[in-house]
Amino acid sequence: MHRLRVAATTEPGRLRIIGAVLAALIVAFGAVTAWQVNERTTAADAVVDHSQPLSADAASVYRSLADANTTAASGFLAGGDEPRSVRERYERDIRTASGLLAKAAANSQGSASAQRHIATLNRELPRYTGLVESARANNRQGLPLGGAYLRYANDRMHAELLPAARELYETETARLNDDYHGAKAWPAFALALGVVTLAALGWAQRRHYHRTNRVLNPGLVGATLATVITLGWLAGGHALARSGLGESDEHGARSLHVLNEAWIGSLQARGEENMWLVARGAGSEYDENYGKRMDEVAGGQGDRGGRLAAALSLADDDAGRAPVRDAADAVETWRERHKEARGKEDEGDYEKAVDLVIEPEDSAEQAFKKVDTGLRKASAHEQAEFEQAADDGRGALGRLAAGAAVLAVLGAAAAVLGIGRRLSEYR
Repeated sequence: MHRLRVAATTEPGRLRIIGAVLAALIVAFGAVTAWQVNERTTAADAVVDHSQPLSADAASVYRSLADANTTAASGFLAGGDEPRSVRERYERDIRTASGLLAKAAANSQGSASAQRHIATLNRELPRYTGLVESARANNRQGLPLGGAYLRYANDRMHAELLPAARELYETETARLNDDYHGAKAWPAFALALGVVTLAALGWAQRRHYHRTNRVLNPGLVGATLATVITLGWLAGGHALARSGLGESDEHGARSLHVLNEAWIGSLQARGEENMWLVARGAGSEYDENYGKRMDEVAGGQGDRGGRLAAALSLADDDAGRAPVRDAADAVETWRERHKEARGKEDEGDYEKAVDLVIEPEDSAEQAFKKVDTGLRKASAHEQAEFEQAADDGRGALGRLAAGAAVLAVLGAAAAVLGIGRRLSEYR
């Protein structure tokens, strides 16, 4: 410490200290930049490769279960002549849900909450399918007990399976939001250290000018240039990354979330409509639930609101808006057919009410399929938008960490050489 104080009393000693401090600052700036950029790159990779796919899979589990429940009721209403296509759709939904649950279990090891919901779904799904098979078996024999089995299966779906699926979806979506936050957070420490390093280099060059009357020191200029490039690359690259990730969030992930809510709501509305007829005169609760679900999906009749309106506002091009508009148009038709079916059921014409709900032509079934198709197309488009924007966002951070490290080494070397040239004048 004494030797350091003595050295600081001479110009060569002071120059050596200045050179060491400048080199340390430049290296520290490069190291901190590489560290903070690596953190954000890791979070951006998690958004694209892990958390968003897990969120999408959880939404698919939720949709598949809701669709399976709806399809089981549709097949039941068809009686003993259940269409093969209906049976195949139900089985496909169950296979999809089972496969995605296995995938989610393998990829959610770090989340106790997700594992708990997955365990509930794995436990309850076989019970649900067993109840549906009992309902089918009794229905084929014309036994009224089939309706009781199906209502119980529907109750289990709404009491156990769908709540667990929603919780799983919300857990994975929360993880996605956390990764977005980590990827978009400004590298404040690195930026501040870069400004401090530039200030120190500016001070050193001003000092050099006042003591020598030389305007430029090539070494210090090179160090300053390396620092400016790193700082500009850091600020510009992160701004581009934030822009791309923000675009993928607003017009990708958020759009998908709203579309998933609308899609699941329409599936549940269809299930409530089918169960209203399965109950044969005792389904007022199902009919009320149908109305609530439809209001959530599309607002009050004729006002074009609800989640479809929200999805329409988030879509950023005609390719994304057109299928949502088609779905909203089909909702209006669906409501009209349901109103007609309710009138026939009130008149005691149960068979005609069933026809208006499940027949493939000019019925609620046809309108529901148009809603389903529109939301499927819109979701596929928004998923592609998400992937493109998110890839662009994380691409803006590519090579920044390595570049910062290389520039830091070059800058530090230039600073040492610049000070060394000044020191050589004292030899």
